[in-house]
Amino acid sequence: MSEPRPLSADNVAVVIPALNEELRIRQVVEDALRYFPHVIVIDDGSTDRTADCIADLPVSVMRHPQRMGKGHALRTGFAEASRRGLQGVLTLDGDGQHVAADLPRLLASANRHPGCIIIGARLRKRASQPLYRRLANEFGDWGIAWGTHYQVADSQSGQRFYPAEVIALRDISAEGFVFEAQVVIAAARQLGTRCVSVPIESRYRCADSDEQFRPSHFKPLQDLYCITSHIVLLALRHGHIWRVYRTIRKHPPVIDSTDVGN
Repeated sequence: MSEPRPLSADNVAVVIPALNEELRIRQVVEDALRYFPHVIVIDDGSTDRTADCIADLPVSVMRHPQRMGKGHALRTGFAEASRRGLQGVLTLDGDGQHVAADLPRLLASANRHPGCIIIGARLRKRASQPLYRRLANEFGDWGIAWGTHYQVADSQSGQRFYPAEVIALRDISAEGFVFEAQVVIAAARQLGTRCVSVPIESRYRCADSDEQFRPSHFKPLQDLYCITSHIVLLALRHGHIWRVYRTIRKHPPVIDSTDVGN
């Protein structure tokens, strides 16, 4: 039996969910194209010029007629990548807060950790991250751990790599930002998939920077309540709370800092 082909720029797709991203979408897509030829943008019912801004670029734009949420946008992108027979998907938010130059680092980590979900964890320059976002992320990580039975660093990051077997999962019913949490949990429970985190830089609008970002669609209180309540209910339904807690304590986050510069 032949060894599986290594992941490369030619056999994965970059999926970019986009909702009213005319401010940064062109730069985001152009940067992604520098590294990867397969770029799929999901225009989730934008009411601005998001689609027009990238109409002349060599990318696939799939448009939802109305806003359906990030979960549905990712499902659309996953299905298209699977249809093309690609071996995985890299995800990138359309607001410019991720750097496309980090994507090859995530892919290299995916080759070092076959079958794992790779998360671009915002661990560098964390001081630039608003305190409320940092606390929200840590709370979300705690919730995810109860669903997966292991700890994940920056479980709320939208910059990830998903292997082919994960994007092929079809019974994930969660919507919105809960989808990104549920896909990690479903992959852990159904496939035994683990997450590995690669340190990336936190990028937010701040006083000493002239970079412009639109306000986040993520609502920390509302969305984290949805994510955490969803996970806690799953944990209670499966029972064995104390045993799960001890298991979580034994499995700290896996951080891949192999590449030069970390």
